[in-house]
Amino acid sequence: MRILETTLYGENLEDLHSFYTQVLGLQVISYDPQRNLFLRLEDSVLIVFKASKTIVPDAGIPPHGAQGAGHIAFQATRVELDKWKTDLIDKGVPVIQEVTWANGALSIYFRDPAGNILEIATRDLWFGSPEP
Repeated sequence: MRILETTLYGENLEDLHSFYTQVLGLQVISYDPQRNLFLRLEDSVLIVFKASKTIVPDAGIPPHGAQGAGHIAFQATRVELDKWKTDLIDKGVPVIQEVTWANGALSIYFRDPAGNILEIATRDLWFGSPEP
């Protein structure tokens, strides 16, 4: 089993659309600025919902939502991680923390415009030996 989609929440979908497409370079699948943003990540989907809309039982699925900052981690090689760090800083997105884990894995943390905590980590954080 793998994760097909994962969800974050934020109220200003216009700002989140700009961030995820222009800063992170994700491809939009569909976008409704009043309700949701669907983004493609290789073989999975990131959905950003407006929480104030998804708690209303009007979409044919169970109502859901979250309060406070969510978290997801993107995977990158060590070389890609260094490039991401530079790109984020160049685009005015502060890296709020860098971590070298006990097993040698690396992570950087930053926030999206809704305050969600995003991480880019090397695969060895959870799986085996490091990639270059």
